[in-house]
Amino acid sequence: MKNVLMSAAAIAALATAAQADGHAPVKVGVILGITGPNESLTPGMAAGAELALSEASASGNFLGGKTLEPVRADSTCVDAAAASAAAERLITAEGVVAIMGADCSGVTTAIANNVAVPNGVVMISPSATSPALSDIDDNGLFFRTAPSDARQGAVLAQVLTDRGINSVAVTYTNNDYGKGFAEAFASSYTGTVEISAAHEDGKGDYSAEVGALAAAGGDALVVLGYVDQGGRGVIQAALDTGAFDTFALGDGMFGESLLEAIGSDLDGSTVGTVPGSEGQGAGMFLEAMGAAGKDGDGPYRAESYDAAALITLAMQAGGDATKEAVAANVLAVANAPGEKIYPGELAKALQILADGGEVDYEGATGVELIGPGEAAGSYREYEVQDGAFETIKFR
Repeated sequence: MKNVLMSAAAIAALATAAQADGHAPVKVGVILGITGPNESLTPGMAAGAELALSEASASGNFLGGKTLEPVRADSTCVDAAAASAAAERLITAEGVVAIMGADCSGVTTAIANNVAVPNGVVMISPSATSPALSDIDDNGLFFRTAPSDARQGAVLAQVLTDRGINSVAVTYTNNDYGKGFAEAFASSYTGTVEISAAHEDGKGDYSAEVGALAAAGGDALVVLGYVDQGGRGVIQAALDTGAFDTFALGDGMFGESLLEAIGSDLDGSTVGTVPGSEGQGAGMFLEAMGAAGKDGDGPYRAESYDAAALITLAMQAGGDATKEAVAANVLAVANAPGEKIYPGELAKALQILADGGEVDYEGATGVELIGPGEAAGSYREYEVQDGAFETIKFR
């Protein structure tokens, strides 16, 4: 026991000495829906973000040898008060210099308005896609690595048009994400939207909602919801009653849990869109995640890596582990001019910046930040085939 106590004391002394020498880990918040309607998606997203932080730490090039420490918090995806409280803890108690997150649009808006912006802390969301986030009063502190649903709505509409689907019923989750996506889709779709109706998450039975959608008609049912909540429930009810057999899905429905729950009934009858890209960066990300023993092929994992990488590079460009350095340098490291940087190349990027050079972070998703915190981005069009999501093309 004495040896154990001595070891613990030695560890504490080392930690104290490290802090005194200025080598305490630099904390970065990772706030995602650990619980809630997207809980099956967030482990992979957190893994993507934390890979970027660990890669930078291991390089020894970050701010003269400092390390980065991710600090997780639960956004819940749906509870604005809980998400704001979690973010407050990250900033005031943990002392994070920036936040990778949040995930869902409503809680992201709440955190930005109530906590991050008042405290001068940058947020980079990998997946909050509501068009309404383009107009928040963020003082230049909110960014996202996934493109807005203003664009995804147009892409999904074109997918259906190209497939000759000329009339649809639309159901969307009753929040900022769902409403914004549904509006963007309807404004772009050249066919007929027979009905556009909200559904509430957390219900055990969606037969009434499906009945109303079926009564209005449509060649397909467009589901703009969440994979672990009402969106999946609506699809299951539609299949159980025979109301619809063709589905078009938004990004919130993309997840293995959908295939596991419903199975082969979706084969050949389901299409959808999710942010994604092809090319050098996408392949390098998959390799990097695989080398770390993680699966990189999942929704918003690449965008999460890119968000955390941008935070890291912004601090390096500013020469300091502070919220001010992040805020002042995100756009500079995300866009040209500079040497293009891809996943697995953070050590090189950090050295370039340390030497006074410039980087243009392309990352896993072809990062290009435009306008007020907007990402240009591209989308993966997919079909469900043989129980798996198969990529058709990128748009």
